[in-house]
Amino acid sequence: MEDRPSLDGPAYSDTHTSITRKHSELTATNGHHRSESEPIDPAALTQALHHVEHGVRSRERTLLGSPSRKRQRVYGDRFIPQREGRDLHAAFNLLPDLNPPTTPSRSKKRIPHGELHFQRNEEATRTFENVMRSELFGNTVPQPTPPDLSPDTTFPSSTHSTTVHDQSRSRTPPNVSSSVLAPASLTPSTPHKNILTYMSPQHHRNGSAHLTPSRTPQSRHGPNMNPHSDLYSPSPVNYQSHQHLLSQNKPPRAIAKVPFKVLDAPELADDFYLNLVDWGSSNILGVGLGSCVFMWNSASGRVNKLCDLQDDTVTSVSWIQRGSHVAIGTNKGLVQIWDAERCRRLRTMTGHSARVGALAWNDHILTSGSRDRLIYHRDVRQPDPWLRKLTGHRQEVCGLRWNGESAQLASGGNDNKLMIWDRLEAQPKFKFSEHTAAVKAIAWSPHQPNVLASGGGTADRRIRFWDTKEGKCTKDIDTGSQVCNLVWSRNSNELVSTHGFSQNQVVVWKVPSMTQVASLTGHTYRVLYLAMSPDGQTVVTGAGDETLRFWKAFNKPPRNGMGGDGGESRMEQMSVIR
Repeated sequence: MEDRPSLDGPAYSDTHTSITRKHSELTATNGHHRSESEPIDPAALTQALHHVEHGVRSRERTLLGSPSRKRQRVYGDRFIPQREGRDLHAAFNLLPDLNPPTTPSRSKKRIPHGELHFQRNEEATRTFENVMRSELFGNTVPQPTPPDLSPDTTFPSSTHSTTVHDQSRSRTPPNVSSSVLAPASLTPSTPHKNILTYMSPQHHRNGSAHLTPSRTPQSRHGPNMNPHSDLYSPSPVNYQSHQHLLSQNKPPRAIAKVPFKVLDAPELADDFYLNLVDWGSSNILGVGLGSCVFMWNSASGRVNKLCDLQDDTVTSVSWIQRGSHVAIGTNKGLVQIWDAERCRRLRTMTGHSARVGALAWNDHILTSGSRDRLIYHRDVRQPDPWLRKLTGHRQEVCGLRWNGESAQLASGGNDNKLMIWDRLEAQPKFKFSEHTAAVKAIAWSPHQPNVLASGGGTADRRIRFWDTKEGKCTKDIDTGSQVCNLVWSRNSNELVSTHGFSQNQVVVWKVPSMTQVASLTGHTYRVLYLAMSPDGQTVVTGAGDETLRFWKAFNKPPRNGMGGDGGESRMEQMSVIR
């Protein structure tokens, strides 16, 4: 058999020959030395052995290793960038768009927030609860309605029997007359034990123990002719729930968070007990600044100075309900009547010994309240300075409001008292002591008779609602800050409040639920003054930061045009003097 050389043969043969040769030379040398009987040098022997071992190891490494060749560079798919000296933010912005050109880029969804989103969530939650209650219990379980919430007119209440009765499906629990249910109970009674079994209405009435009827209920009285029966309904929910889901819910109203107009009001006093801003029926805004009273025409934007008291200061301003007469209270206790159209003072009335901080009109009766704790009724048609004197408050009177329908007067004072007076009676009809701070904010509801709202100062911070016919508090809410003013919307059942310490905001409330429709901020001082335009759409607020801010708070009323004389009176043609 022919010997074939191995791939490692030459390397192995050379190595073996070299080792053999060196071993022979070493043997020969040793033999020569032995023959000559010479002694062996240990150091030389050790060096020779070390040299031989080193050569053998180097050859073994060469034998076991791979053949010597140039190592090729391997390129991988990983890229490690050099971050030094690079602007990563600019490089990221320069990256190409990952979306294909044909696919439009979708902007990131904005997270909804604010009162509008809160109102939508509340409406959706209320709808869901009503539908679930109707589906689970029908009209057999009383649905609790809190006393502060008005019932939902678009959904049938469980306390009243519905007009449509479906006999094709057994109700669970069985139908019970509304007279059997306790009116004060807000929790459902224990349902029938056969809650998941079918039983015909006839068996319910007879008390039969058979769970399966011998024939359908409709077979006794003919076919079911009720068009709203569940037998003919394609909807997965019953008729009442279906009607509620299809009802048009009123969308929540959006209110601008910033005022559409801001006016400078220099020397506007930062005093909680004064009332220096009022909006008349002629669409003229009256503002007391220091010793002067200025009038701002809403239609033309012009400003006119009505009067300058020289040695006195203005502490209150109030327009008559209809006409161009305005009453002005002064720091010296005087009450002046001015004709704003002719810029002429008509008369000056005395009686108070201290500043007059509150004024209120009821046709020809002008009522004034002062720091001297007295309230005077004045008939502006008579020459006498006052008609009736009321003594009830023990500290300064800072709030007065007439109710034109019931002829009742509400007065609030720094003694934390709220009093209700009938017509021109000398003694109050009711005295309310629930407030724990000064009561300046007072407003009568234009939508419900004998409903009054009042607000307390810093130590109280509550808005309370009163039934002035029964003489009781029907609801109260903690606003979290000082309540300075209240005014009721003429176009909707909503209330506007202005606040002082510590948030300085203007809040629109939904009545009677008292949920916030909007919270408006912008003033840097206490919002001490509040007035509403004749059309009921705009409210103006004043604060110690010496600004007047106009807010579009309500929608346009059904009637057209502005209130009062509009642009026909001479007040439209006033010149700008400030």
